[in-house]
Amino acid sequence: MEDPKMEYTEIVLEELLIKKSQQKKKISPNNYKERLFVLTKTSLSYYDYDYDKEKKGTRKGSIDVKKIRCVEAVDLEEQTPPERQYPFQIVYKGGLLYVFSGNEESRRRWLEALHREIQDNADLLNKYHKGFFSNGKFLCCNQACKAAPGCTIWEKYSSLHSSSSAVKPLPPVPGRLSREHSHQPPGLTSDKSLLKEALAVYNYEPKGNSDVQLVRNNKYYVLKDEDPDWWQVRDLEGNEGFAPRAYLKEISQATDESGGKTETASSEEEENIANYDWYAGSLSRAQAEQLLLQKGKEGAFMVRNSSHVGKYTISVLSMTYGDKKGIVKHYHVHVNNANQFYLAENYCFNSLPKLIHYHQHNSAGVVTRLRHAASTKENNVPSTATLGNGPWELKREEIVLQKEIGSGQFGVVQVGKWKGKYDVAVKMIKEGSMSEDEFIEEAETMMKLKHPKLVKLYGVCTKTYPIYIVAEYMANGCLLSYLKSHGKELHPFQFVEMCFHVCEAMAFLESHQFIHRDLAARNCLVDTDLTVKVSDFGMTRYVLDDQYISSLGTKFPVKWSAPEVFHYTKFSSKSDVWAFGILMWEVFTLGKQPYDLYDNMQVIEKVCHGYRLYRPQLASEAIYQIMYSCWHELPEKRPTFHHLLSLMEPHREDDKP
Repeated sequence: MEDPKMEYTEIVLEELLIKKSQQKKKISPNNYKERLFVLTKTSLSYYDYDYDKEKKGTRKGSIDVKKIRCVEAVDLEEQTPPERQYPFQIVYKGGLLYVFSGNEESRRRWLEALHREIQDNADLLNKYHKGFFSNGKFLCCNQACKAAPGCTIWEKYSSLHSSSSAVKPLPPVPGRLSREHSHQPPGLTSDKSLLKEALAVYNYEPKGNSDVQLVRNNKYYVLKDEDPDWWQVRDLEGNEGFAPRAYLKEISQATDESGGKTETASSEEEENIANYDWYAGSLSRAQAEQLLLQKGKEGAFMVRNSSHVGKYTISVLSMTYGDKKGIVKHYHVHVNNANQFYLAENYCFNSLPKLIHYHQHNSAGVVTRLRHAASTKENNVPSTATLGNGPWELKREEIVLQKEIGSGQFGVVQVGKWKGKYDVAVKMIKEGSMSEDEFIEEAETMMKLKHPKLVKLYGVCTKTYPIYIVAEYMANGCLLSYLKSHGKELHPFQFVEMCFHVCEAMAFLESHQFIHRDLAARNCLVDTDLTVKVSDFGMTRYVLDDQYISSLGTKFPVKWSAPEVFHYTKFSSKSDVWAFGILMWEVFTLGKQPYDLYDNMQVIEKVCHGYRLYRPQLASEAIYQIMYSCWHELPEKRPTFHHLLSLMEPHREDDKP
């Protein structure tokens, strides 16, 4: 059937090509179909083709040209047949399409034509995946989410992006107030001698496709600085985009005797707010409220990064509203055209610390003056600290044990001081509980798994008994205990945030093909700022307890185990997903024991017959559907952790003051 719109639209390119199915993961002959591809100014469509009549048939799919974000060649897979030697990819909003040309000239023609048509698109990517997404992961970087950010710089992006910006201004960043940007005069942005320079004072990860990444202490060229909140900058590698003004400090320049430029001090005060007790970093609104309510003092306050990137929010506790617990108010810190900070327009200051200092003595538009800084800072080991002589062996004499804070499968856990300065948690391994040689062989690998939502493993002491495992100290203890003792104080959306933290850590482990094997609330820890981190990942591999190893043993975590685990001891990231669903249920029941009316054997029988945990009272139907999706009998039908993140994201708190 002809496309009725086609006759009114100019055809740019038309050719029979091979398309790879987007639905199937594993390669088979049926995954590849010959289609007639037709590119116009507005769409890329593909059709059945009738060889007898030599005409196109039913349209099988279409992509809006404006939604295409990247077009590039793909590295060949092993043992690729001759007809699929020239692949290219089309990355668009909502999908990824692989197409195969018959020869190099055909592929070059399609790439050039598509590049011409997409050069004005707003959301082009600066990185792409050079390998196929095959068998559930990208072959180039092993990321398991199809929408994962690219791992290779797309060299064509620079020329497309510059040709686009030469015609029209860059678009506003999605999710922010629209910002107008006048076009830079030709040649100005390419002449570095004319550009102002700035230094990044904080790391910044792009939140939109028109943003650029900032790396602390790296230098950037400022292309446009009219907007008080956002600057358009270029990094030293030529990547351009927007970055929050508050994350950059201008480098003033002087001319030396030879006429060259020399860098001098910043035009702003070099005050690092991270050093102040009142600064809480990227704490969420719910976390801030919980910590201030626990503080329970009039005027308790903290400053945190706002959800509006590049801005700050001041959260302060007031006890004057008749509420015994108090009420937390949130105030955005504004910046005027003179780059001054203010809460009330009549009281402006050149720096954030000066604003805080003023409001510590004057309320001036705030519900109460800022009286007590609620610090979230701990005496943690710096991430850059060198631990011991080897990559993982620590000096036992540098660790002083202080008090017991718990016990687990392998022995007692104590809080201690490393080098008399840093708080650490020390797991003292009792003899006979662990396969020690195997653990020590894997310790270095486990230490390399670093993520903000994973409990850091600093090192081990193995020269004498007992063996020490030295890890990050988490002041609020295990998540299970915290839920039981403080769960009723938490705001409902804080439970989603806790689950999201755990899911972030598990998505990271999933992308590194690392299986936890014992995910549960008891194996997650809570930090002082209420961040939840995953602990003891992979440790069950070293257990020597027969009752724990056997699925029939009383210690085996049957109630967190997927059917393939208690039947066949088959662990995978998908069995971790099942356990994550149980953990979500624990969180929303404030630490209740799953299947509390049944023993292990009864649970195995009931789960095999389709029984699943009920919806907790505190969980919405949508949240329950997310946890329920983790409990599909077939592992391949369960979502990945990356997919779970996207499912939970809409249910997270919208951080508004």
